[in-house]
Amino acid sequence: MTATMDLRVSRKTVQQEAAEKLRDAILAGMFQPGDRLVEGNLCALLGVSRPSLREALRGLQAERLIEFIPNRGPQIPVLSWKAAEEIYEVRALLEGEAAARCATSISEEDVEAMSVALESFRRTLKTDDPKDKIRFTTEFYAVILRNCGNEIIEQMLQSLLARINFLRARSMSIPGRTKKSYEEMSAIFSAIKARNAREARKTAQQHVSNARDAAKRFFLK
Repeated sequence: MTATMDLRVSRKTVQQEAAEKLRDAILAGMFQPGDRLVEGNLCALLGVSRPSLREALRGLQAERLIEFIPNRGPQIPVLSWKAAEEIYEVRALLEGEAAARCATSISEEDVEAMSVALESFRRTLKTDDPKDKIRFTTEFYAVILRNCGNEIIEQMLQSLLARINFLRARSMSIPGRTKKSYEEMSAIFSAIKARNAREARKTAQQHVSNARDAAKRFFLK
């Protein structure tokens, strides 16, 4: 008799869905750095219980999208420009290396996956949906990371993902930046597709540098 398995995918828990909604709201700028997150208000907005909300908040704390302040409660962290600069410095080093390594080992299947993510990002030039901008940029880079052949690089960038996406959302709020991001990501894709590791590293690092400059305008305005 052939063994059977239950392969049905269970529905998301209330906590998972609440965390996703809050994450999207934070990345979209609905809450600003320094804003307190009042549990009663959030429960009403999300339609969830306090225990479910607290579980969601703990997950977002682990991603460093929120922090708990004694005698104050959860709030959106205030990210200094110095801290943001340090993140961009690490990104330039790691993403440049990841892109170079990816160019020498990526499969044709994943070249196509990068192309699909890039085309999806291009469509956001018309829709201007902040959530989709982050989603498709993340998908684009996920292909690079899984083909870079270095788990430490992948783990380090994944640990920074929430803060990277926070900064992406801010830099792409600058008029014209999304179009520039698409052009820069297209250059990275072309270099990787051509198996040109040197050009892939160069274009990936330039993309981070340009994003840094855009984000600086947001921070220091």
